[in-house]
Amino acid sequence: MRRFQHISLLFLVAIALSGCASALTRNPRSSLVDDIMAKEREGLDALKAGDLVGFSNLTADDAVFIDPHGIASKADVMRNVAGFRLENYSIENLKLVPLSDTSGLIAYDITEKGNSHGRAFSAKAYISALWVIRKGEWTCVFSQETPRK
Repeated sequence: MRRFQHISLLFLVAIALSGCASALTRNPRSSLVDDIMAKEREGLDALKAGDLVGFSNLTADDAVFIDPHGIASKADVMRNVAGFRLENYSIENLKLVPLSDTSGLIAYDITEKGNSHGRAFSAKAYISALWVIRKGEWTCVFSQETPRK
């Protein structure tokens, strides 16, 4: 009887551990894209709210940005977004390229409306952004925006 209890206990422990293992390995891509997109949206929402500090905090000091005007640093971008305010945006066709457990490249189509330096605008663009975890926090280290028709 004691042997039966021991085997039963081992069986229950094995079932519990397999459940934990499957929860940990369920779909790491899904978790990664959710984490990165939450931060990407946090940055866009900061631009909607005029929260330049919040936007800046999501961006690495050594980040590189590329748009039709060329290559820019974080300092360049922060100067430019000072007169920029998103009113709304939508994201479509999201893609993720996982690079590691703590980094990934996202690409998506954005449609946005807002005000830039006193002028209303609406735009469509292709966006790519590289996010990594540094010092325990997600940070954007690269972003490229390409206008689309």
